[in-house]
Amino acid sequence: MTTQTAPAARPHSAIDAVADDYTDTLIRLNPSFATTLGLPGHETEYPDYSPAGIAGFAAEARKAIAALAGLAPQDDVDAVTLDAMRERLGLQLEIHESGWDEAELNNIASPAQDIRAIFDLMPTDTGEHWEHIAGRAVNVPAAIEGYIASLRSAKNAGKVSAVRQVKIVIEQTSKYAAEDGFFAKLAAEAAVDGQPLPADVQEELDAGAGAARRAYRELAEFLRTELLPAAPQQDAVGRERYALASRSFLGSAVDLEETYAWGVQELDRLIAEQEKVASSIKPGAGIAEAKEVLNNDPARQLKGTAALKAWMQELSDKAVADLAGVHFEIPDVMKTLECRIAPTDEGGIYYTGPSDDFSRPGRMWWSVPAGEDTFTTWAETTTVFHEGVPGHHLQVATATYRRELLNKWRRNVCWTSGHGEGWALYAEKLMQELGYLADPGDHMGMLDMQRMRAARVVFDIGVHLELEIPERWGTGTWTPEAGYDFLKENLPISEGQLKFEFTRYLGWPGQAPSYKVGQRLWEQIRADLETRPGFDLKAFHTKALNVGSVGLDTLRRALLS
Repeated sequence: MTTQTAPAARPHSAIDAVADDYTDTLIRLNPSFATTLGLPGHETEYPDYSPAGIAGFAAEARKAIAALAGLAPQDDVDAVTLDAMRERLGLQLEIHESGWDEAELNNIASPAQDIRAIFDLMPTDTGEHWEHIAGRAVNVPAAIEGYIASLRSAKNAGKVSAVRQVKIVIEQTSKYAAEDGFFAKLAAEAAVDGQPLPADVQEELDAGAGAARRAYRELAEFLRTELLPAAPQQDAVGRERYALASRSFLGSAVDLEETYAWGVQELDRLIAEQEKVASSIKPGAGIAEAKEVLNNDPARQLKGTAALKAWMQELSDKAVADLAGVHFEIPDVMKTLECRIAPTDEGGIYYTGPSDDFSRPGRMWWSVPAGEDTFTTWAETTTVFHEGVPGHHLQVATATYRRELLNKWRRNVCWTSGHGEGWALYAEKLMQELGYLADPGDHMGMLDMQRMRAARVVFDIGVHLELEIPERWGTGTWTPEAGYDFLKENLPISEGQLKFEFTRYLGWPGQAPSYKVGQRLWEQIRADLETRPGFDLKAFHTKALNVGSVGLDTLRRALLS
């Protein structure tokens, strides 16, 4: 068995010291981040979501940038850290100055979801763990109060998310607060090794769950009575806000019109490739007919979430075993990846990284929409590679593992969607290249996912910038309604998932295209390196993953210089 050798220790530089100090400050300001990292000491706390709290994060970013001024890199690692911190923190300040950081509200990645979601990462093995959960639940009201204050401040400045986003978050928060919602179930189902909690712990948990439910009811009421009347009907955010968001998610300023045109061409290319694969599944069949053949194949069907979870785990374990030491360096501590069904039914599949010491492994979560209990393996094989190995798990866990090479900020803080999601899409295509998607059904599934990401480039940029609809898909300029029909044609997901994704793209501008655009930039970097003598694919992957999740311009400079 081949394992990854830890890199030689490098001297801790002045730039590392600034990065580490800034990370420690972030943990102090954002105790939920400590939970994400599995660090003890902040188990019951929340960040300050109020305008003062948000301003505090900005002030610390300014201090860190000032501390970096005049510092010279001692080695290549320092050079990347300096480049990445200036880019990431500088952009954070631009967003803060725009005022939109106080207005965060959408159906997937805003404090409305984050305040609840942190409970998913909290351990539940002991009575003490449940005391921590109860303590954090007690603090939900203060977190919600601060969040409401920021939304109100942003509203007074004329910055409010669109009606569509406010309405869906009212639905979500009302569910969290319901008598059979998340917090009620959390308290009712609490146990240790199948045994009831001690009475005092259960009493505290009941009180905390009740307080959290009341707070979420208050948030839903605020959204309904104060924010909704002020919310604009228009979903499109316009060029200025979109360009800033795109830079945030990519770490690169791309030409939006050129990227839109490329997305249209890439979508056409993928559809043509799917048509070829369809003929190999059933001679003469079109894409829809070939998919019907796959869907009706009993060998490709899973019934129930237990079967889905078991299949995910088996496929993930096999990928780790096959790739370790052959195509990637994967140390033993990174070989555990847990596949789980998420405790929510909002739709979506996602990954959460390991704790800093790997005592909590990386996890792949599947949020199954209510009422869905039949799954097809051909459609989901590539997703397991995307979220697991060689996708997000290999990427995130490698950065966490490289503590002797990377400072705390590089290992645990810096995350750029275009880098991370671009890598995961690159990983899907790589698995085809390595022969793991040779089955025509699995190949079709991979093309479906690539097609979906290309369609999101077209939809996201097209709708938010109100560009012309390509002739193949209609006439006039993009509207959300035209975009929904377009997505329905190109996203191979259930109606429930489609509604969730449609709302997500409208409320989180610039994020969805970062997957496919990020993949494009990753592939461009590899193509540049392949022209150089002595190119080695495994060595390229090792070096690239050791950089960590920086902005894509920083990555290009790090790998091509």
